[in-house]
Amino acid sequence: MTNNKTAILLSLIVLSMIVLVGFSVPLYDLFCRVTGYGGKTNTSEIMSSTILERDIDLKFSADVNDSINWSFEPPENLQFKVGENLLVNYKATNLSSQKSSGTATFNVLPEKVGAYFIKTQCFCFEKQTLNPGETVNMPVIFYVDPAINEDPSMEDVEEITLSYTFFKYIE
Repeated sequence: MTNNKTAILLSLIVLSMIVLVGFSVPLYDLFCRVTGYGGKTNTSEIMSSTILERDIDLKFSADVNDSINWSFEPPENLQFKVGENLLVNYKATNLSSQKSSGTATFNVLPEKVGAYFIKTQCFCFEKQTLNPGETVNMPVIFYVDPAINEDPSMEDVEEITLSYTFFKYIE
């Protein structure tokens, strides 16, 4: 009887670990959105109406987890003014022979800028489904809140990196 209990207990532990691995990306993303940890950004339905003279360099990064057979390319780096509403397009291609869905996690570096980086539209807000061989532009509309100029801890920020990683979507 002891061997059966041990086998059942070990099976439950392994099953729990598999479930946790499957949900780790969405759970981590939720944690970061709630706490602001890891350079998570804010969202808004309202565009910025104030543009300041302060310039910031913006670099883009695009990665794909091994769980999904996609290519994912960032837009060109650019320079912009604080408060300026910007539209950029990442490009994704499904390299597989089957329809597949992905979801993107994101962060902003330096992390302290996350509170001032406001997205009004982003492909990362919902799952993306691509047909075999399909290539799509994935838009992001955003601005850096002019309130960044009122925060003394942000005076040294001259460059921001917006980074995305695509993972296979797990229902």
